Amino acid sequence: MKMSEVVQKRTGRGLKLSDVLVTVLVSLVLGVVYHFWSSVYNLFSPLFFQADELVYGMWFLAATLVFLLIRKPGVALIAEIAAAHVEILFGSEWGVQLVLYSVLQGLGAELVFAAFRYRKFSGSVAALAGIGAAVGSVIPDFFYGYVQDYEPWLLTAKYAMRAVSSALICGYFAYAVVKAVEATGVTTLLRPVDPKDYAALND
Repeated sequence: MKMSEVVQKRTGRGLKLSDVLVTVLVSLVLGVVYHFWSSVYNLFSPLFFQADELVYGMWFLAATLVFLLIRKPGVALIAEIAAAHVEILFGSEWGVQLVLYSVLQGLGAELVFAAFRYRKFSGSVAALAGIGAAVGSVIPDFFYGYVQDYEPWLLTAKYAMRAVSSALICGYFAYAVVKAVEATGVTTLLRPVDPKDYAALND
């Protein structure tokens, strides 16, 4: 087999069964984190009105973290939906509403990664994807009537805090976690081999 064919085979962008299994496994863990994050979320609420938005970004972490780990199309959406289902199994007070939220949040993140053709894996791109997930979460907020009566300044403050939280938690925090995982060498089992690695063998 020619080297170019090997590279093409090993760097395919399609999801394999192992990719899906890892995505679901990580999402299961994050789904548990999501469930217990409600306690942290509630701690912020008494600080000032809408203060809980400062930690809202945690609800989107599955989408960016799993994508940074696996680096393939579709995993951000799958991860967010899978994590939401774990929350539901734990008896979340939001019930099936989480399904709609997870789909739109996962799509929001997925569209950002797609805009970069799934080839950029920096903290800044992950931060934008986190903001994309936050934008997705705004749609069901209005659909379920949670924010229609808010004053414009309050809406602006609410979603500005959510965007900042999403950028920090889903972006730079997720990136730092993945870099720590990369140091263990585990990610070499999750990702396709880069063509540059093959080129280096011929030098």
